[in-house]
Amino acid sequence: MELSRRDFIKLTGAGLAASSLGALGFGMAGVALAAAVRPFKLTAATETRNTCTYCSVACGILIYSQGDRAKNVRSSVIHIEGDPDHPVNRGTLCPKGAGLLDIVRAPSRLTVPKYRAAGSGEFKEVSWDFALDRIAVLMKEDRDAHFIARNAAGTTVNRWLSTGMLAASASSSETAYATWKVARSLGMLTFDNQARV
Repeated sequence: MELSRRDFIKLTGAGLAASSLGALGFGMAGVALAAAVRPFKLTAATETRNTCTYCSVACGILIYSQGDRAKNVRSSVIHIEGDPDHPVNRGTLCPKGAGLLDIVRAPSRLTVPKYRAAGSGEFKEVSWDFALDRIAVLMKEDRDAHFIARNAAGTTVNRWLSTGMLAASASSSETAYATWKVARSLGMLTFDNQARV
């Protein structure tokens, strides 16, 4: 095999370059890169669509949680982002909505109902059944005590003026309609929406 001076320089230059890359650690770069790639964190997560709770805009959010979803096992929320398919926000979120994950993980966040008995100076944790039953009993007592079936002229009015309802502004039209019907069927005249407050 005959090598010209030019071919010899090309061959030694290529060999030097290859050995230099190997000596610097690039020889197994492909294998090392493949081993270093971590899996996408949302691959095994459960996606839940919801509505941001902050204001009346009702932006759509995607909540990602991890857990095996077995009975009595609590999943943990690992990521929250805007829903790109939602017609209101198209995936964008304001700073408050973008920080929802911090609120979900906040140590001061209430996760169970608390009740302070009359004359007591401290709140104690109660079950959801107790809290909902207590609200229902108090509403029934107040309605029975303050319900006005007829006015002074004898006209049927069916009014309950001592209690009102503040509805959520992020509700769908159907939910808002059902809420309105429930409040009015109980006789409540004071009915407002969080969007106006």
